[in-house]
Amino acid sequence: MTALIDLHSHSAASDGTEPPAEVVRRAALAGLDVIALTDHDTVAGIAEAARALPPGLTLVPGMELSCARDGQSVHLLAYLFDPDDPDLARECALIRDDRIHRAEAMVARIVALGVPLTMERVRELAGDGVVGRPHIARALVEAGAVGTFEEAFTPDWIGPGGRAHVSRYALDPVDAVRLTRAAGGVPVLAHPGADNRAVPDDVIAEMAAAGLFGLEIDHRGHDPATRDRLRALAARLDLAVTGSSDDHGELTGHILGSETTAPEVYDLLVAEATGASPLKS
Repeated sequence: MTALIDLHSHSAASDGTEPPAEVVRRAALAGLDVIALTDHDTVAGIAEAARALPPGLTLVPGMELSCARDGQSVHLLAYLFDPDDPDLARECALIRDDRIHRAEAMVARIVALGVPLTMERVRELAGDGVVGRPHIARALVEAGAVGTFEEAFTPDWIGPGGRAHVSRYALDPVDAVRLTRAAGGVPVLAHPGADNRAVPDDVIAEMAAAGLFGLEIDHRGHDPATRDRLRALAARLDLAVTGSSDDHGELTGHILGSETTAPEVYDLLVAEATGASPLKS
């Protein structure tokens, strides 16, 4: 039988809705053999997920790093790095701290637009996780300012360039690739063609030259034409192709395992890592 491998998921340690223990439980129920937990700019959920790991399920410790180039958001999946690497840990701390300041500034803009939102409620929704725009979006829905979670991410509210949008500190994607490799990890560019924010091919080429392992091509945000184009680019740049659900729990409809990575690609990824190893029950 072919192993089922999902290399991108989120828990309540960042902007998912389920605790890490529940993420791995649902991964096992979905029939997965391997699940990567890749919360935004944090590994805070890994220990809980490892303690709760069901029999037969392998956990890949990971993280989704916040990057930007020329004002455009770029997300880098980092796998199997040393979580104690001082340079990578320092950058993640800077990103997390700036997320708080950014959220406070966005809440202030939303209040100025006439919505009775509070930072206290946003923090409650984030719990112990890293505060992010999804928590503000959920607060906007609660306040009745928008009808759906997705509506919050438009120019009317907190979408890029929106009335209440505020930029934040982020790594240059090439620097993020180098930091990940220096920490013994393996970097993969997340959903490079999704949400009408395609990462330019020349930036991907720069990342490849710096040590990028692969492109997350099989993703719900990519239509068939985008997948075909990205596969051709991956072939030209000698990059691996991964697939992942990018599950966020209730926010995405519990879709663990909806997109998967080929076992031979997973084996190559693990073989390249020197910072950490997959965790087994």
